[in-house]
Amino acid sequence: MIVIIGSINMDLVLSVPRMPHPGETLSGGRFQTISGGKGANQAVACARLSADSAKVAMVACLGDDAFGAELRAALRRDGIDDSYVSTVEGEASGVASILVDANGQNSIVLAAGANDALSPAHIDAARSLIEQARIVVLQLETPLATVSHAIKLAHELGKIVVLNPAPAQALPAALLAQVDYLIPNEIEAAMLAGLNAASLDNDAAIEAAVAKLRAAGSANVLVTLGEKGVYAALSSGSVHFAAQPTKAVDTTAAGDTFIGGFVAALAEGRSEADAIAFGQRAAALSVARIGAQTSIPYRHELEA
Repeated sequence: MIVIIGSINMDLVLSVPRMPHPGETLSGGRFQTISGGKGANQAVACARLSADSAKVAMVACLGDDAFGAELRAALRRDGIDDSYVSTVEGEASGVASILVDANGQNSIVLAAGANDALSPAHIDAARSLIEQARIVVLQLETPLATVSHAIKLAHELGKIVVLNPAPAQALPAALLAQVDYLIPNEIEAAMLAGLNAASLDNDAAIEAAVAKLRAAGSANVLVTLGEKGVYAALSSGSVHFAAQPTKAVDTTAAGDTFIGGFVAALAEGRSEADAIAFGQRAAALSVARIGAQTSIPYRHELEA
């Protein structure tokens, strides 16, 4: 089983010709509401890309609003176990306002809502679920104290712990030491390593940043680099996996799709290299589509 602990948001997506300047009113294009949130995106990606979607579960919080009901229904449509997705009375569900420009690049503003209510108590209540997991996946769109508590528990139970450190923030070495696979993008990797993101423009610079992260305790680090692929520093050695050629329409949830594909393949016992390649194929398909969960492919699409 794969257990995802994290955020669920409703994405409010607006297409724009370019990003607006401060104080500017800009005419946009199509508007959509799409189920999202890094936690839910990764859960959906795991479910769609796994051989058995029934073995994916989520621990999270939703508001008691219309978005909450819609977001829960979306999880169930993908066969995700929502037994430990709690509804918080009197609280709004998380939302993300997303602008997508003509080049497929996005700008995102989050309102955490019920995601901020996810507490260590929710993790303790889900202990029996976590005990059944092979892999536990987390992000940083819920309180860090809760993420830390969940990582500690999963590590103590001998689970494979995957952390996507987004949104980027400083993390203690003690937490990183309990993570089996740290998967940041280059901006997040730079912040965690105390470097300027602009400096990570070549393999040598990325390798130096990754070396700092591994020295801080991260056993394996996979840095997602968008169109430049994935730099993987593993216990077996370091490899730069080139990206698969694709025309990007919207990069929203590309990283989440990669993580879902990587985790799904790893849970099936595939090698790390095969799991990375599988995640890359899934991400390449996702960026050719609009939205978060609407862009995440299904397993049969990768096997066609």
